[in-house]
Amino acid sequence: MRWTVRGAGFAFGAGAVALAALVASRALGVILLVFIGVLLAASLEPLVARLRRRFPLSRGQAILLAYVAFFVAVVALALLFVPAAIAEAERVVARIPDVLASAAAWTETVRPVALGDTLGQLIAAAQDQLAGATRPPDADEVVEAGFTIAEAVITVTTLLVVVAFWLVERARLQRYVLAFLPHGRRAGGRAAWNRVERRLGFWTRGQLILMATVGIASGTAYQLLGLPSALLLGLIAGVCELIPLVGPLLGAIPALLVALTISPETALAVAVVYVLIQLVEANVLVPVVMRNAIGLSPLVVLLSLLAGAATAGIVGALLAVPVAAAVEILVEPFQARDVPVASEPRVDPDGDAEPDPVPAEAT
Repeated sequence: MRWTVRGAGFAFGAGAVALAALVASRALGVILLVFIGVLLAASLEPLVARLRRRFPLSRGQAILLAYVAFFVAVVALALLFVPAAIAEAERVVARIPDVLASAAAWTETVRPVALGDTLGQLIAAAQDQLAGATRPPDADEVVEAGFTIAEAVITVTTLLVVVAFWLVERARLQRYVLAFLPHGRRAGGRAAWNRVERRLGFWTRGQLILMATVGIASGTAYQLLGLPSALLLGLIAGVCELIPLVGPLLGAIPALLVALTISPETALAVAVVYVLIQLVEANVLVPVVMRNAIGLSPLVVLLSLLAGAATAGIVGALLAVPVAAAVEILVEPFQARDVPVASEPRVDPDGDAEPDPVPAEAT
């Protein structure tokens, strides 16, 4: 009878885990949206605390003030940059046919002839794609574009609602979750929760600072170099900064292509600017801005990026590092950090192992 009960319990537990995994896989988009909302809310939490320290406000009033300021800043930035970026994009698109025509004429002078023919075919294919893109859209494409816009609006609205509810209900939700823990572990659970939230907030604010800095620096440099659509190119560079590993390179490609339409020397100058900005970012900005924000080893960061990309594509790669940082905090209590682990024994030339001395605090 006892084994029957245990088997039934095991089967029920396995079924519950499988059902939870199935629901999570089907609702992956919703889970990612909620996690992004938590990231934004965690980045706003210090502003709420600062407002309460400086002004005689309740938490609800401070949350409302911080949320309104956040919403106004987002709308102001959108109104400031989006129309100008769209106008510059239209100017760039209008220049593409002339650029492709000049490139097609240049391929006729390329030697060997086979290479010129190959490049000419690629340019002809690009011209055909451009001609298809500039034709008037049919009814199905208009409907599809309308659904896409509606979906984007609903997603952004839902994200803002999640941010607002998390800020308002955070304390109540924390108490609800901690009530499932034994009384003696609730203090540690609350501390881990707060540490995870602080680290997520540090990461979000750091990423926003890096994106803004790289975007402004790139746009200013492109403007000084005389590139058309410098604002749009700087905006692309700033947004691509969010993409791990390959983001900075992807952000520089449009600027290099635009520079090639001017002269090879301009393209070389853009490449030099890109290298300088990346050197400053990697050696100055990242250590200063992201100091103590994540605290993960480069190997863990790389593995988390690969796992996130394999699970949910680009969005998974974007969120992989903060998820790994949160998991690292959660597993810390299982480590015996009071007793340091001795280093691996060294081997002398005679082949005898010599253990490294154990630190005094471990003995």
